[in-house]
Amino acid sequence: MSIEIEKTIDIDKILEDKMGSKAKFVPSFAINWLKRILHEDEVNKFLWDSRGLTGTEWLTECVRYLDMTLQIEGLENLPDKNDGKLYTFVSNHPLGGQDGVALGSIIGKHYDGRFRYLVNDLLLNLPGLKPVSIGINKTGKQSRDFPRMVEAGFKSDNHILMFPAGLNSRKIDGKIHDLEWKKTFITKSVEYQRDVVPIFFGGRNSDRFYRIAHFSDKYVKKVNIAMLFLVDEMYKNVGKTFRVAIGKPIPWQTFDKSRTSMEWAKYVEDMVYEL
Repeated sequence: MSIEIEKTIDIDKILEDKMGSKAKFVPSFAINWLKRILHEDEVNKFLWDSRGLTGTEWLTECVRYLDMTLQIEGLENLPDKNDGKLYTFVSNHPLGGQDGVALGSIIGKHYDGRFRYLVNDLLLNLPGLKPVSIGINKTGKQSRDFPRMVEAGFKSDNHILMFPAGLNSRKIDGKIHDLEWKKTFITKSVEYQRDVVPIFFGGRNSDRFYRIAHFSDKYVKKVNIAMLFLVDEMYKNVGKTFRVAIGKPIPWQTFDKSRTSMEWAKYVEDMVYEL
């Protein structure tokens, strides 16, 4: 007798929650395409199989499920978990999914799960991820709460993992590179006296993804169409090897008045890409 899998990711329900009564006007062929591109069945099976895990354990199980090989350099640069300090970990964001999962697993293991990262609120549909996440909805009501949520994260007793570009990397002048890093991690790290640990994650998505992202960024703008393809990209990257380079902590006192916060953000971004 087959066991019925509970549907954690329900595209029909998500559309209804996001669009309300307008959801009924979405054509069925479009909904079916969306379910395929988001791998609704495969994702729900994994979420069901891993339903007993949360936080770091769940993230590590994701790494195993995606058959990721992580070549970690500079692990010794991760500050001692018992030094009594809190840190801000910042990384480039080449993949949009697997990089977040992998870094969460690495940092979570080292700091006994004492970390949080800012994620799109859609990802809060993933029960295993919810305990280590602060959800951000940049287009809805929650966007007005963004400063308060960031504040709560930095006030907490958890280390913070951030992707300062906000979106995953694009192909810029033929190279895979983040969009401009935001300054929030600088201003809050200074305010709460957290040293910043730079991390580089090596990887890329398909050429198709970058074509879609370019079109979306240039002509659509208000809707991030490329984000719809990130789960599909994740499955395309199953079984691959990724290089992770961890740099030495940058003291928060470094970020003085000699440069603006945006200039310091660019300074750290450049440092990450040199790792």
